[in-house]
Amino acid sequence: MSEASSIAGVDFHCHLDLYPDHQAAIARAEAARIYTLTVTTTPKAWPRNHELTRHTRYVRAALGLHPQLVAERSSELPLWERHLPETRYVGEVGLDAGPRFYKSLDLQKQVFQRILERCADSGGKILTVHSVRSAPAVLDMIKAYLPSERGKIVLHWFTGSKSDARRAADLGCYFSVNAEMTRSDRGLELIGTLPRERILTETDGPFTQIASRPAEPCDATTAAADIGQSLGLSPEAMRKLILSNLRTLLT
Repeated sequence: MSEASSIAGVDFHCHLDLYPDHQAAIARAEAARIYTLTVTTTPKAWPRNHELTRHTRYVRAALGLHPQLVAERSSELPLWERHLPETRYVGEVGLDAGPRFYKSLDLQKQVFQRILERCADSGGKILTVHSVRSAPAVLDMIKAYLPSERGKIVLHWFTGSKSDARRAADLGCYFSVNAEMTRSDRGLELIGTLPRERILTETDGPFTQIASRPAEPCDATTAAADIGQSLGLSPEAMRKLILSNLRTLLT
């Protein structure tokens, strides 16, 4: 990561292809010098995302199959497998056991297992993982199907218990934290239990808001400052910690 010294911040989970102008959103992240992981929700979205980020300095695209879309898009799994050699980054993937998606949970598990197995076969992949109301099951599957020496996991917007967080850390997982998580006592308490050397920032834009507008990668610096404040660190100290964590993740 030779450009690390020029990075202004890190947004390790956002959806740039869901903004009104995808290409302009990428350009803004580049101009702001935010190391950005823009995730996809279906394999069919991958080619355009890949094309737009092939030559960017700060923006990377991830190949995903979102658990909330598995019920209607599981047939795209072979397409996901075909595209996997084209990227180091995988996401958004995982499980969602919330009320709206619980009925597809068994199918979600089948898809997530295949994704983890293929990533283990490939080696060296970095996954950004969704785990709504399913942290124990997600961690069980990571332990079973993706050995830590075969890939790395970043748990996106983690809302599991403290014990889940400890177990995830023991499995080698990182955690991407957004500003929304700092706005509740429970979120702040959870952040305080995370290993500092495993914390990254994210926005999950456009699904979060800053000043009544959809958050963008440049807003990841707000998350960093808020997290730093909760941990007793200055914004600059927190930025340096996050960049150090990113560097470790990518090596």
